[in-house]
Amino acid sequence: MTPTPQQLTSTSKFLSLVLRHKPSTIALELDAAGWANVDELLAKAASAKHTLSRALLEKVVETSDKKRFAFSEDGLRIRANQGHSVDVELGLPPVAPPARLYHGTASRFLDAILAEGLNKRQRHHVHLSESSETATAVGGRYGQPVLLAVDSQRMSAEGYQFFRSDNNVWLTDHVPPAYLRVVEAGSLG
Repeated sequence: MTPTPQQLTSTSKFLSLVLRHKPSTIALELDAAGWANVDELLAKAASAKHTLSRALLEKVVETSDKKRFAFSEDGLRIRANQGHSVDVELGLPPVAPPARLYHGTASRFLDAILAEGLNKRQRHHVHLSESSETATAVGGRYGQPVLLAVDSQRMSAEGYQFFRSDNNVWLTDHVPPAYLRVVEAGSLG
């Protein structure tokens, strides 16, 4: 049976909760790298009255436009690719970023960002994108979107580290205001 779009969305939200933020919701144990045993996840989800199947997990991993989750090579474990607020070490090596990355935010946060920079807050990293369209869409989830360009090439040259998650989200610990520029609509140059 093919899952409905609503089933895929609700399962993705549930997986975000238990694999990124609150595994304790279902008494799930994540290892140091954020991996959970698939059989344990299925059993503990069922005990918490959240029906999952291996096939549904595979469909969520396969069809997620943001590629939030991944299976281990042997298929026995699953984890979120990034965005954790629980303590995990994803084991990502530092990578040289492209010259420019983007961050989307809501206009109500702009003054604070331009004063303090981009902070990771409760997450492990600040999330950045190579795509201005993706960043704008992310910013639009929180209100009127504003697109920020990050001078990632200069940041890297000045010693800041960047990482790239398995789903191509760029990660860094902090982006100081000096490396940010508000991108006006139609001026991505």
